[in-house]
This record gives sequence, C-alpha cells and structure tokens, in this order.
Amino acid sequence: MGDQQPIKVDMSVTPEVVHFFDEATATFSYVVKDPDSNACAIIDPVMDIDYAAGRTSCAGADRIVEYVREKELANEWIIETHIHADHLTAAPYIKQELGGKIGVGDQITVVQKTFAEIFDEGSEFRRDGSQFDQLFTDGESYMIGAMTAVALHTPGHTPACMSHLIGNATFVGDTLFMPDGGTARADFPGGDARTLYHSIERLLSMPDEMRLFMCHDYPDDRAPVWLTTVADEKRENIHVNQSTSEDEFVSMRETRDKTLEMPRLILPSLQVNMRAGQLPPADEKGKVFLKVPINVL
Repeated sequence: MGDQQPIKVDMSVTPEVVHFFDEATATFSYVVKDPDSNACAIIDPVMDIDYAAGRTSCAGADRIVEYVREKELANEWIIETHIHADHLTAAPYIKQELGGKIGVGDQITVVQKTFAEIFDEGSEFRRDGSQFDQLFTDGESYMIGAMTAVALHTPGHTPACMSHLIGNATFVGDTLFMPDGGTARADFPGGDARTLYHSIERLLSMPDEMRLFMCHDYPDDRAPVWLTTVADEKRENIHVNQSTSEDEFVSMRETRDKTLEMPRLILPSLQVNMRAGQLPPADEKGKVFLKVPINVL
C-alpha cells in the first residue's frame, strides 16, 4: 500500500448528488452534478436481467436517462467503481443515450486475466482494459465540468476497486457499507481481507465530515440508506471502527466470508462487466450465450 498517492481533499466543493436504487440487486447508482455548470457524471448504473429467462432490459437505467434529460444535464463520465459481481452494468446503454466516457480502475487487467481463465475465454477477448475509455491510476484526477474528481485505489474486495473523491463526497463502491452493515466480502478471486482493511483505513483518514456514498445497502429492519460520513463509520461500523485492529478485522472478515453464498448474479455479471457492459460475442447464428463454469467459484 506504500505506493498509494496521498489524498488531497477540497471540502469547499459540494457536488449535487441524486441517487437511484435498484431493489432487485440492492444497488445505488448516482448522478453527480457540478454545482457551477450542467456537467455531470453517472456512477455504477445497473442493467436489469431476468436470469431465469435469459432476458436483459434497461428499464432501470432509463430512469437515469430520463432524469438527466429532464434536468438538461451534459453527461461526461460513466464511472464503474469496480467490476461488480452482483449486477450487470448499463454503462454502454448510458453512453449510447447520453454520451460520456466509461472509466474504471487500471487494475481491471488483473480482473480480466483472472476471469478470462475461469470462463475459458479465447484470444479474441482482450485482457488489456481496452473495452473501457479510461483506466484510472491511483490519485489520477479528472474533470466533471469545472469540478475536480480523484480516483483512489481501494482494493481488497477486488483488485480493481476504486473510490471516487469529488469535493466533499466520496463514492466508495463496495469497500464500505453503512455502519450497521459493516464491510464487503474479500473472498472473491483477487480479494484480500488485509488489503481491504488498509483501503478502509485510507478512506477513514479523510475529514470526519466527508460524505460517503454507498454502492449497496442490505437492511433487515429499515429502509435502504445510501449516505453516511467518515465520522459515523469510525464511530459505529460493526466490522471496522476506530478501535478495530488489523488482525481483528482480518480474522472476522475471513471467518464471515466462509459462511457467505456466492451472489445470485455473479456468473452473468462478471462475464458482462469485464467487457465494460457488452454481452459476449454472438455465435455464427447470431445467438449470445453466457457460460456456467462448474465447481470453480
């Protein structure tokens, strides 16, 4: 973790954030607007899939498209915080409808190499991240209108996880959950609980007032919540707070992960998302298929 860039925070900038919740996958997507222009970015959009029927649609993503058009916003980015294992991305559809560059962390190449082997992809599947428009390195900045955003490498859940710092808002992907939800699992290929701990510590080193926007929420006895703060996480997170040691976290996380089932949509999600949201190529008859590797995950 020593090669990570120091975090430079500008709490004076307050982006306008609107959330969209996909109930089927408990996923939050966001439209993040520059307060001084009509420029925006879209973070983690979801494509719908009826897995049993093998049918996809963009009904959920259409809510985002309609909102952006209604507000007359200019979309500049479609940000993937990581290669999701629980839902399919609607990034290509958003790009088709609204424009914008699709961005992901540069360690996507590690994820692609890992899952290309698992799904027995041929040489036609590129493992260099070229399906995406932008591969962010740690500490790399980009602009949303006049507003500066910064990509922060926060691996552990997956090797390619990036949190995105935009003024006084940080979009943490699956690195952290709401305080009563704890943290994400670290047992997927390339995941690591100790690495996740250091990524969380990095995020919690930011100012207490920093807003943290979740990618998921899985409540049992309350409505879904998408927003917390560094202070609340440090004080109340049930898995990793200001009194949790690294070894305590690693022991808890590894023990807990052994009890978890694989996400329901992990097989279609990984095959699509590692292609930046594109389906696998059609066969000679024009049919598209997803693979189900047996006894691998």
